[in-house]
Amino acid sequence: MQPFLILETGQPTPTMRRHGSFAHWIRVAAGLAVDAAVVVDVERGDALPTRDGFAGVIVTGSAAMVTERRDWSERSAAWLHEAAHARLPLLGICYGHQLLAHALGGVVANNPRGREMGTVCIDLHADAQTDPLFAGLPARFPAQATHLQSVLQPPPGAAVLAHNAHDACHAFRWGEAAWGVQFHPEFSTGHMRGYIRARREALQQEGRCPRQLARAVSAAPRAREILRRFVRHARR
Repeated sequence: MQPFLILETGQPTPTMRRHGSFAHWIRVAAGLAVDAAVVVDVERGDALPTRDGFAGVIVTGSAAMVTERRDWSERSAAWLHEAAHARLPLLGICYGHQLLAHALGGVVANNPRGREMGTVCIDLHADAQTDPLFAGLPARFPAQATHLQSVLQPPPGAAVLAHNAHDACHAFRWGEAAWGVQFHPEFSTGHMRGYIRARREALQQEGRCPRQLARAVSAAPRAREILRRFVRHARR
């Protein structure tokens, strides 16, 4: 069985690294065995591999910003552009979502509403009801989110699958095999609360209460299901 490629574009905040890397969180949440995933740390400078031999690709989150146009990020965007056009199954998460949108001609920038953090409600569009990853899910479900930038304009030809009051493009599909999700399907409640603790000073400066946000965190099994559906879909 072909392995999945995980493009690692960053590492968790320092206080959360004792729980492993983003790639580890994604692999576990996706139900992938250790030998079913190949991790390439593009932020660290690992070379991007050829596309051959992979069932699909998952792109992690990052503390970097797509708008910084870092060399490793732009190289990854070019690679993703080619992979999407070759119809290799792709799933971008948070930064990966934004990077994929940028690679395909979308617009990424600071969200004018500011930071989104905590367990949030995701609302599905009508197109999601026939989508391989979203079909049959409730019209509204919870997910974990933490981001400052968003896809403000989806790639030309993309179908926006989900939104909420904060972000008009929480998920999109481009073509038949490329998806981006702004939320974090790999995050557990522990991951989410840990991120809120790590960002407590910034949240307080923004006039938000980290304790209230942490108390409001709840499980998001439907969001995690999307990650596992991607794995099953790519293998088919």
